[in-house]
Amino acid sequence: MSAATGSTLARLQDTDLSAVEHARDMGLDDAEYQRAQQVLGRVPNKVELGCFAAMWSEHCSYKSSRVHLRRLPTTGPRVLVGPGENAGVVDVGEGWAVAFKVESHNHPSYIEPYQGAATGVGGILRDVFTMGARPIAAMNLLRFGRPEHPKTAALLAGVVKGIGGYGNCFGVPTVYSSTDFDARYDGNILVNAFALGVLRADAIWKGTASGVGNPVMYVGAKTGRDGIHGATMASDSFSEGEEQERPTVQVGDPFKEKLLMEACMELFAAAPEQGGLLVGIQDMGAAGLTSSCFEMASRAGSGVRIDLDRVPTREQSMSAYELMLSESQERMLLVAKRGCEDAVRAIFSTWDLDCVTIGTVTDDGMVRLVKGGVEVAVLPARELADDAPRYERPFAAPPASPAPAPTWSSIEIGARAHVCSPALAPKSWIYRRYDREVGAGTLLDGSNAAAALVRIPHTQRAVAMALCCVGRWCSADPREGARRALIEGVLRTSCVGALPIGATDCLNYGNPRVPEVMGSLVEGIEGIREACLALDVPVVSGNVSLYNSTDERAIHPTPAVGVVGLVEDFAKALARPARAGDTMAVIGWPPAGPTLDLGRVRRLGELLRAMRLEGESLEAQPVMEGGLVSTLVELARRFGGGLFASLPSWGDAASTLHSEEAVAAAVVLPPERLQEAHQRARVADVPFEVLGALGGHHFVVAAEGAPLFEWATEALFADLEAVIPRIVRGERA
Repeated sequence: MSAATGSTLARLQDTDLSAVEHARDMGLDDAEYQRAQQVLGRVPNKVELGCFAAMWSEHCSYKSSRVHLRRLPTTGPRVLVGPGENAGVVDVGEGWAVAFKVESHNHPSYIEPYQGAATGVGGILRDVFTMGARPIAAMNLLRFGRPEHPKTAALLAGVVKGIGGYGNCFGVPTVYSSTDFDARYDGNILVNAFALGVLRADAIWKGTASGVGNPVMYVGAKTGRDGIHGATMASDSFSEGEEQERPTVQVGDPFKEKLLMEACMELFAAAPEQGGLLVGIQDMGAAGLTSSCFEMASRAGSGVRIDLDRVPTREQSMSAYELMLSESQERMLLVAKRGCEDAVRAIFSTWDLDCVTIGTVTDDGMVRLVKGGVEVAVLPARELADDAPRYERPFAAPPASPAPAPTWSSIEIGARAHVCSPALAPKSWIYRRYDREVGAGTLLDGSNAAAALVRIPHTQRAVAMALCCVGRWCSADPREGARRALIEGVLRTSCVGALPIGATDCLNYGNPRVPEVMGSLVEGIEGIREACLALDVPVVSGNVSLYNSTDERAIHPTPAVGVVGLVEDFAKALARPARAGDTMAVIGWPPAGPTLDLGRVRRLGELLRAMRLEGESLEAQPVMEGGLVSTLVELARRFGGGLFASLPSWGDAASTLHSEEAVAAAVVLPPERLQEAHQRARVADVPFEVLGALGGHHFVVAAEGAPLFEWATEALFADLEAVIPRIVRGERA
């Protein structure tokens, strides 16, 4: 935005007519500005143009991706709510369901890491409890630049503190974190937040504004000027050093959010004998009041009339434009049943929250905004929401960009450097900043298991979850990389005995106007589709985050995939701790080319689940990022001691240690169950090979009877645990 143009936009009053340069400032191109005029039959004023810009942004409209997202499988016998609502909902039996979703807060977290990450957590929690679900678990996927980059230390520390600060205070356990470092994220970090909540399967709430004459009510915190144009900011690229020119990032209040959730839960349960008090409810997330008004009205085929003078504010003299585009946190828009306003207000008053009737539902399909007794905007709901532009942008095959193969003077030096790299080193420093136990439902978390496992209250059931992606794989092969994100989630949840029942994705890519970037996105969606169909895992929710680039340099394609699995009796999924003398084995197939066989993945997952639930697997970890050596180190770290492993007959030692192309998992078994496990694998026609045993104070790897290397575990674990703190302190390795 040039200073001249920016000042022109700032001088416009709410009802002043806009010009094409104002549209460009707001993120609309010239054709979209012309389309806005055609929709209205006139030139939009400033408020109307702001609404168009927000609703037609990539962040809200998915205009570059929607035509391709239709290819994802989104239905199944357990799916109760698929994409299009605040969160997806999946049936988990006994009358219970879980709602879950993952969403990005990338640009705000780069500008202001603490509040950007904190409000990302707050937003995804609201998406979940808006559905009627009480949040019981959170996860995150974080991507930072090179450890030595001058901004990485502060970004890492601020983001982790923001996630922990919000989640810990709100009272949701953060049970899984995926963190990586790469130069491609130097100028554009990723902060993807996931939340999962539990609800009764017959008590799902949706964001709809139906029933002519019903009151539209504003609840929660007051509105300020923070976050204005957040949706359009999230739909634009960065230039190095310009973050100080960006709009202010939202400010979160986790204690206020906790009150808001409890008030909503009370509202959901109120007056069942009268059919309840509520018609629909929506989080004021990206684009704030604008998105909630237009989306709720569009879903119902209705309209709304909003009196902006009634919106609670914490700042003086806010214009209609500011009120509609503010992304202040901890706010909801709801439609109550006519005549129930006092009962709704009484509930929110109990929790010391604003609850104000600001409008009514109408039947004309229009969103009418009134300020000072004057209509300052009249806009059709459907045309701005469901009928927003959809583009079939040109796409081309992206050039493969495999990472250069490192060269080491010996297998031992290479293996040590490999497992102590920032990507593979344990993230204990990060996990310790999160409360993983609050709520007393956490059975396993990502620091001590392949996937998190959280109990569903009032039942013996539990849900497993993992959030996965390896961007370097996606750069080398966008389709296979995306497939692997889903595959990893399926195998991780299977390792703890869970049947995968649903997925959510956050598709982080660069500028979709670049054909090669668009090609990566299309290939990524196709990769997820292929894996979901082969493994019977529907995608029930998701988010697309584009324009993740700085000075035309895009991030790695990073399609983060969260997989949720079900355990019907969590007692069967819990095993005794591994101990000295336990046997280690590898199950699955050796490396056989870069494209993983989905049929083999399915069989391996089924075997892993059976072994866990039958008490044969004490620990299990898929052989994915980092290869077998990284997997063995992780098992040793969880055990807290040494091991002896003789490499399987997969080929030469170096490739066996480091290859990421096997469909396999390493497992720890009680010696007395070894024969049963081996027989189970034989019946399943899955290769099974004993590697060695746990015990001692050294990590020993051998090949063909000869030791390759031997490390003292005390020194190894110290080196591993020092990696992330060193980055936070800004020290070079």
